[in-house]
Amino acid sequence: MTEASADRELRAEAIIGATPERVWDLLTDFAQMAEWSPEMVRMVPLKRGGLRVGQWYLGINRRKAVVWPTRSVVAAVDPGRRLVWDTKSSGAQWIWELEPAEGGTRVVHRRPVPAKITLMSKAFAPAFLGGNVEHADELERGMARTVAGLQAAAER
Repeated sequence: MTEASADRELRAEAIIGATPERVWDLLTDFAQMAEWSPEMVRMVPLKRGGLRVGQWYLGINRRKAVVWPTRSVVAAVDPGRRLVWDTKSSGAQWIWELEPAEGGTRVVHRRPVPAKITLMSKAFAPAFLGGNVEHADELERGMARTVAGLQAAAER
């Protein structure tokens, strides 16, 4: 895997001037996260029971005029510390890690691809999103915007 590959690990991070509990509360308010994310429009739980391991979410994403669904399954929930979901339609994993830091909370947002990008994703990105590597680059910039939005909300 080269640095310019679509399946490289994407990353954004910041020190947020708020407690991990405050950051967690905002992070897990998916309606608010959609305000910060340039691609996510909405995440809708598909099972009862709220945010928990095994919960399914329907993600509605958009880029310009293109709108598409994703299915994600929550893989880890450690309140105030770690949230992970696997996006089955792409093969990507989305990880949020929080830890106390001087001045507040260190937030790391990562998107590894544990196995490989799915065939559906390999076909969809070139056809509708400008290419696989280009979309990964755009996602990484979007992740930085999402972290910045979380930071601005937490520090208000």
